[in-house]
Amino acid sequence: MTQQNKAGANRRSKVGDPAQAKQEQLAASTTDTVAPLTTNQGLQIPDNHNSLKAGVRGPSLLEDFILREKITHFDHERIPERVVHARGSAAHGYFEVYKSMSQFTCASFLQDPAVRTPVFVRFSTVAGSRGSADTVRDVRGFAVKFYTQQGNYDLVGNNIPVFFIQDAMKFPDLIHAVKPEPHNEMPQAASAHDTFWDFASLMPETTHMLMWAMSDRAIPRSLRMMEGFGVHTFRFVNARGESHFVKFHWKPKLGIHSLAWDEAQKLAGKDADFHRRDLWDAIEAGNFPEWELGVQIVPPEKEHAFGFDLLDPTKLIPEEMVPVQRIGRMVLNRNPDNFFAETEQVAFHPGHVVPGIDFSNDPLLQGRLFSYTDTQISRLGGANFHELPINKAVCPFHNFQRDGMHRQSIARGQVAYEPNSLGEGKEFRVDGGSAGFQSFPEEIDPPKVRRRSPSFDDHFTQARLFFNSQSVPEKEHIVAAFRFELSKVELPAVRQRMVDNLAHVDEKLARRVAEALGINEPDAKAAAGRAGFRERRDAMPIDESRALSMAESGDGSIKTRKIAILMADGVDSAALKPIREALEQAGAQCKVVAARLGTVASASKRQLEVDVTFVNTPSVAFDAVLLPAGAESAKALAANGDAVHFVLEAFKHCKAICAVGEGVQLLASLGVGNDPKAAPAGVVVAATPVTNLGDASAATQIAHDFVAAIARHRHWDRSGIDAVPA
Repeated sequence: MTQQNKAGANRRSKVGDPAQAKQEQLAASTTDTVAPLTTNQGLQIPDNHNSLKAGVRGPSLLEDFILREKITHFDHERIPERVVHARGSAAHGYFEVYKSMSQFTCASFLQDPAVRTPVFVRFSTVAGSRGSADTVRDVRGFAVKFYTQQGNYDLVGNNIPVFFIQDAMKFPDLIHAVKPEPHNEMPQAASAHDTFWDFASLMPETTHMLMWAMSDRAIPRSLRMMEGFGVHTFRFVNARGESHFVKFHWKPKLGIHSLAWDEAQKLAGKDADFHRRDLWDAIEAGNFPEWELGVQIVPPEKEHAFGFDLLDPTKLIPEEMVPVQRIGRMVLNRNPDNFFAETEQVAFHPGHVVPGIDFSNDPLLQGRLFSYTDTQISRLGGANFHELPINKAVCPFHNFQRDGMHRQSIARGQVAYEPNSLGEGKEFRVDGGSAGFQSFPEEIDPPKVRRRSPSFDDHFTQARLFFNSQSVPEKEHIVAAFRFELSKVELPAVRQRMVDNLAHVDEKLARRVAEALGINEPDAKAAAGRAGFRERRDAMPIDESRALSMAESGDGSIKTRKIAILMADGVDSAALKPIREALEQAGAQCKVVAARLGTVASASKRQLEVDVTFVNTPSVAFDAVLLPAGAESAKALAANGDAVHFVLEAFKHCKAICAVGEGVQLLASLGVGNDPKAAPAGVVVAATPVTNLGDASAATQIAHDFVAAIARHRHWDRSGIDAVPA
C-alpha cells in the first residue's frame, strides 16, 4: 500500500463511521496489494508479464489458462451503463433522527436519536452517458440507501421536486426524446435539440418541470449545495396501522447555490469532473457535506384539500400550505474505496422500503416499481445484485430464492420451497400475520380504465407559481435558458408551439423568449386547442412561494468556498496575511494563483508557494477573487493577459472580488472598482492607503466586507456585465 493510500485510509478510519459492520463487509472484498499475485482461484502467478509460448518467439498456447483468465476478466469488466443516471458520484455516511417519529411511522431508523443509520448516497446527471460532463443543464439524481435493521430502504429522488410526466407509460418516450437523436447520436448530455422540444411542446404536462429545468436549479454550484426531493407522495404508516401522506425533502446546510450558465459551459470543457472532484475533495479534507431530512405530512382527511392532486408527480405542495418539518440530518463522511464496486454497482430501487413506509397510487411511482428491478437485473447480470457488498443488507435476511447468475451466498440443506417440514424437522409456513412489512389496506375504486384522473388536469398553475416565486435575476436566467435551448431547435414550428405553451405560464415570459427566436408572437389560443391541454387558473390559493427561490439561501457562512489569490513577484505579503487568515478562519479555502508553479517572491523577499496557475485552474473553478497589494505584483498581473481574463471572467460571472492597495490597478484596467463609493455589487475595494495596509483594524474591515460579499454567493444584480469581454 502506498503512503498516499495509507494516509487516505487513516483519514477514513478517524471519521468514526458508525457502519462498522458495513465497512468490514466491504473491506473483506478488497484486494491487499502486498499479498502474492494469484489467479481468481488462488493459484500463485509465477510471471505476470509473459504469456506461455511454444518457444520464446513462438505462438502463444491455448493452454495458458492464466492468460485466458486475465484477458477474459478484462474483456468483461465493464457492465452496461445505466440508461439514465449513468454519470454519478457517491459517498458513505450516516443518518440520525432528531426525535422519534413513532406518531407517524414505525420505520426503525426514524425512532431513536441515539442510533446512527449508515447510508450510501449517489448523485448523478440524468441524460448524459458516463463520459459526459458534470455541469450540463440537467436534472440531478439524489438517491439515498439507508442500511437499517429492518432492511435496506432506498429513497430514490432528484434535486427537483416534480417530474416531466404524470404516468410511467410516457417514461420511455420522454427518455427517447431527451437522449441523443438516433440517426446521428447528437447532442450528448443536452436537451437543446428538436426531438426533446418536439415532445415537450406536445405534452403540456411537462411545463412545470421545464420551468425548473430552465432555472438555475439545473446547474448547481456543487452537489453539496443542492436540495433533494423524493418527488412522489409516499405514505407513513405507524404501529397502529394509521396512514399519513408524506413528501420527502433534503435541505443542504450550505444553502442552495448555482453556477452561471456561461461558467457551467466552460467548466464542462475545463473540468468535466467538477462536481465529482468537489464532493471527493470536501470529504477528504474533513468538510463533510450535511443535509437535513424534511417531511411534509398530510393527514388522510386532507388528501383532496389543495386544489391539485397529491398523486400527480408534476405537482408539489407549497411550503406555505404544508410546512417542512426537519426531522433528522445526514452527514457524508467517507469516500468510496472503489468506484466500480460501490458507485457503479450500487442498485437503488424505490420499491426497497421498510415497515412504516409505503407507496401511494402515483402512476409514475407505480411504473418505477417495476422498471428498477428490471433495469438492475439487466445491468448487473442477474437477480442476485442484492448480494453485492454495496447492496447487501446489514440485517439478517432469509428466503428460498436460489441460484441464478453471480450467486454469492452458499445455501445449505435440501429445502428451497415453502411450506416445508424438512428444514427444521417441523412445519414451516408463512401465511401472513402482523409481523414484517404490511401494505396499507387502501380501498380501490373500480373499474379498470386506461385514463387519467380529472384531478391531474391542471398543467400550468404550478409552473406559474414557480416563475412568480423567482427573484428578478432568476427570472432573467430562465428567459435566457429558454432562448438558448429553443435557438438550437431547427424547426420553427416546434419553437412556436413551445412559446405558445409558455403564454399560459406568463405572457411576458413567452414574448421575451419569442423575441430571440425569429417566430411569431405567442398565441395562447393555439396552445389551448391542442390535445392534452389543461388549465385551471383558480387551482392555487397563493401566488408566490419563497421556498421555490434560491435567493438568500444558506446560513450566511463561507465554509468551503474557494478563494483565488492572484499574485506575482512583489506582492505585499504583510498586508495579505491578516486578510487571508480571516478568510480561512471563516472556513474558506484560499489558493494562490500565479503565472507558473513554484513560488513567488514577496516585496519583503519571502517565498510564497503557488498552488495553481491561471491556465490549469481557471476562474470558473473559484467562488471569489482576491487581488492583494504590491506595486510590482499588480503591474505584472495587469500585463498578463491570462490574469486579466481571470478577473474579467470572475466579474462577468458575478463573483465577489476584493482589491487591496495597488491591486485596485488591475480592476481599474476594467473600468470598475477604482471608486470605493460607487463600486459594483460584490466588489470590495480597500480605501486604506497603501502605507497603512498592515494596520490590523483596516485589514479586519476589509476581510469582514469580503466575507459578507462571498456569503451572498453571487451578485446577480451587478451592472455592466454584458459588456465584459470574457
